[in-house]
Amino acid sequence: MTHGNFDEKLVVAISSRALFDLEESHAVYATQGVDAYSRYQIEHEDSELQPGVAYGLVRKLLSLRHQTTGVPLVEVILLSRNSADTGLRVFNSIRHHGLEVTRAAFTSGERPYRYIRAFAAHLFLSADAGDVRAALEAGYAAATIIPSRTTTNPSDILKIAFDGDAVLFSDDSERVYREQGLEAFAHSERFAANDPLPGGPFRELLAALHRIQSAYPPDASPIRTALVTARAAPAHERVIKTLRAWQIRIDEAFFLGGLPKGEFLAAFGADIFFDDQRKHCESAANHVATGHVPHGVANE
Repeated sequence: MTHGNFDEKLVVAISSRALFDLEESHAVYATQGVDAYSRYQIEHEDSELQPGVAYGLVRKLLSLRHQTTGVPLVEVILLSRNSADTGLRVFNSIRHHGLEVTRAAFTSGERPYRYIRAFAAHLFLSADAGDVRAALEAGYAAATIIPSRTTTNPSDILKIAFDGDAVLFSDDSERVYREQGLEAFAHSERFAANDPLPGGPFRELLAALHRIQSAYPPDASPIRTALVTARAAPAHERVIKTLRAWQIRIDEAFFLGGLPKGEFLAAFGADIFFDDQRKHCESAANHVATGHVPHGVANE
């Protein structure tokens, strides 16, 4: 994806509520309406907001720089339903925390996903499930940030973990499992082991991360990726051959056969995990920052 001076950068769009803890002011909005919310934000615009669930992820993304030129490898854009007036508190907080976020769209309540294409963003993170669903339906990688009290992994390495079906890959195989059962799914995957799976909504994000990784020696990359899937043998083979066909590397892969994913994500040290199934997300959010991808058969 190329667009003006965004060329070659990974571009991540994020909402105010994913970046900062806005629960107090959002409660004002929910209980008293937009005018009371506007007054509240203007009255508090010099009070900096505390970090939200995706804050640690954003800080690590912004720290990624070209190893020889020092040029930032990631651009973070603020896409917010705030107005420019109420958004001033968010920008003041960005400045207070020393985040290099300079571009924003404030839409005064309108759905902000319409500007993902204009900003050439590879990923949209939001606390608003409706906005995320609209972005996915429009063909963009997007996830709803799940409320979580987890702490950021202290490692300097950015670690991102993905579920497979309906996230990195299409939900074709998941449909077979849900409609025909485990035996039919296993037979289908064995039969199609040499046929690459179609890409899911997060394929291009993984490819963009891989492009950054490829600029570094394998043992010195500032990014590590992981596949954390409920699949087990023999359904693992098609996944491995799909990634090989895409010429994309995954650093770590976990084929868990239905085991809970949270402990593995904590051991990996994920800065964020993306999954299409709400139950897996709520379990994972006890351990790591988590984004729900409301895509595919599990969300119909």
